[in-house]
Amino acid sequence: MAGPAAAFTVFACEPEWAALTRVMLPDARVHVATHSLQDPHHIEARPALIAQLRQADMAVCTGASLEAGWLPKLLQRSGNARVQDVLFASDHVNMIDPQPDAIGTPWAGDVHAEGNPHVHLDPRNLLLVANALAARLQVQIPAQKAAIEQRRAAFEMRWKSQMTQWQQRAMPLRGRQVAAQHTTFGYLWDWLGIQQTADLEPKPGMAPTPGHLQRLLTGLQAKPPMAVVVAGYQDPRPGKWLTGQLGSGVPLLVLPATVAEDADAEGLLRWMDSLLGSLLGVARP
Repeated sequence: MAGPAAAFTVFACEPEWAALTRVMLPDARVHVATHSLQDPHHIEARPALIAQLRQADMAVCTGASLEAGWLPKLLQRSGNARVQDVLFASDHVNMIDPQPDAIGTPWAGDVHAEGNPHVHLDPRNLLLVANALAARLQVQIPAQKAAIEQRRAAFEMRWKSQMTQWQQRAMPLRGRQVAAQHTTFGYLWDWLGIQQTADLEPKPGMAPTPGHLQRLLTGLQAKPPMAVVVAGYQDPRPGKWLTGQLGSGVPLLVLPATVAEDADAEGLLRWMDSLLGSLLGVARP
């Protein structure tokens, strides 16, 4: 059991979970393994990350095999018993696109049998994870139980109010179609009622190839999407080529897949606002 909140240290695999930690425990020391310009599938188990995990009182990550290539190595090498029971966000939400029969191989790409791991892109999921995180922190720091619950409740009230406004603003996006690289924004599309009709990747996690893009082009010319979308950590050149071929009516959107490493509640709100604003900016009648 941990000591005072000011001494409590959390290792977050992704910036969104670091932000939620700061919401619940503003005085905590938070280490973040990745940032918005990194693909969280592919991170090197660096000595600095091992040292941070060794110092931590708790770890919070996405799970659903998103960090399977590097987190187990960090946990083993840290030798820290306090962090072995990782709080995995994916354990507390309903995941989309499960593939229970999928077998990950070097040739299959980034296959996730549990489902799409990018759960934070549905704002409803952030509330569910916030509840789970608050409950874990209350067990870890019982002296802070009431204060954590107060912060959790305040965040929930504000987030729900903002979600109502976002959904009202997003009505013009329902039923619209996009082409995108990977299923990074799958939960966002699901929440907003947007359809992803094409994937720039021939297989999940594999870079777009000229042949695959050429095949996509024919179908997209027949029914152009609202936009071609890539995440900020992805190479925009395949998307630029595709939008160039489709013409000026189809823009390329480079969207941030997560918040900044130092984000808090305000950062989460600004990030979701920016995603919605960018999509509405290209949603022609």
